[in-house]
Amino acid sequence: MLKGFRNFLMRGDVITVAVGLVVALAFSNLVKAFTDSVINPLVAAAQPGHITFGLGWQLGKAGNKATFIDIGSLISAVIYFIVFMAVVYFVIVLPYKHIQARRGVKVFGAEPKTKACEECLSDIPEAAQKCKYCASEQPRSREKTTEFAVAATTSQSGTARARDAR
Repeated sequence: MLKGFRNFLMRGDVITVAVGLVVALAFSNLVKAFTDSVINPLVAAAQPGHITFGLGWQLGKAGNKATFIDIGSLISAVIYFIVFMAVVYFVIVLPYKHIQARRGVKVFGAEPKTKACEECLSDIPEAAQKCKYCASEQPRSREKTTEFAVAATTSQSGTARARDAR
């Protein structure tokens, strides 16, 4: 039972969704701080009061916290977001990548290059020699064709030199 639960947790989509949820929660804190510290004071600027409450600007009378644009809270939320995301990366993502690499699975990396099969138009790996869907032969990529042509030319000229030397 625990092995099944562990396998469920180690699936790529579960971890990806969990990391996405954590990022969304941290980002929501940043957005909340922005609205509480910048947008709300702009809306409440028409109300009386004026007092300095920290790093920012007072839009109305002194002492009215509703009209104070609190840049300090916004900076604090940005720092919180950066630190939180660094912790998520180093505590969750890196160990997960390491565990999955030991299992032979590549996660959170660049997407492998693909090409379209000329017969069925499905996406297949760029290095594929046969389509996994329709089993049609795939032409060699231009890079490989060029490499083979250069190698063949080099070996032919080497053979010609060996003949001339005899």
